[in-house]
Amino acid sequence: MNHAQPFDPSAYRLIVFFTGAGMSAESGVPTYRGKGGVWEQYDFETYACQRAFERDPEKVLEFHELRRRAVLDCQPHDGHRTIAGMPQACVVTQNIDGMHQRAGSRNVIELHGSLWRLRCETCKSVKEDVGRRYESRRCGCGDWLRPDITWFGDLLDEKVMRQASARIASCDLFVSIGTSGTVWPAAGFPALAREAGAVCVEINPEPTASNRYDLVISQSACTALTGLFNPGKRDDART
Repeated sequence: MNHAQPFDPSAYRLIVFFTGAGMSAESGVPTYRGKGGVWEQYDFETYACQRAFERDPEKVLEFHELRRRAVLDCQPHDGHRTIAGMPQACVVTQNIDGMHQRAGSRNVIELHGSLWRLRCETCKSVKEDVGRRYESRRCGCGDWLRPDITWFGDLLDEKVMRQASARIASCDLFVSIGTSGTVWPAAGFPALAREAGAVCVEINPEPTASNRYDLVISQSACTALTGLFNPGKRDDART
């Protein structure tokens, strides 16, 4: 496939953008794994697992407020806005920062939950909470509210995974951005898209081990997305 020519979004019935940490990192959102990541500075067993929350919920919630403030200090980039400008696009993201929604995307499936939701383990209620500080750390029932995200040791939400798999299995263009694609079950998404007959594109400045893509673009998300889908802004892409 000649990637020197941009894609025409209108030629596709359903485009799925599968995004990982690299997508948000370009906006300045701190990464969590790897060199310089959050988990090099903080012990996840103290701040990001159910046992830590049961032991000291206020400490865990204060840590997550820090994460929320760090995200709110960042802004979506042109890559986010490019995706948001395609009404037939669905975003399946491993990110919890809500950056796609802030850019204007409405069809977003969050595999690992959201920093901007809280849930009660007692009465099973879920509430939106967007701000630098939580509106309330307690549910109306009196119990502590915990961030509605997938912590270390948590199982992925089966309903969300089924929803994501169904969208990917019915897409005709699958674009993976800023994710190594090595963690299961999400690592199986490219194969699922290929089996559905979708054109598969990978955007990642770092090389990955996957060989399941028709096109690999070794560029930043912002550069590659604006080049592929916004011809007026594009630079010549090089793999």
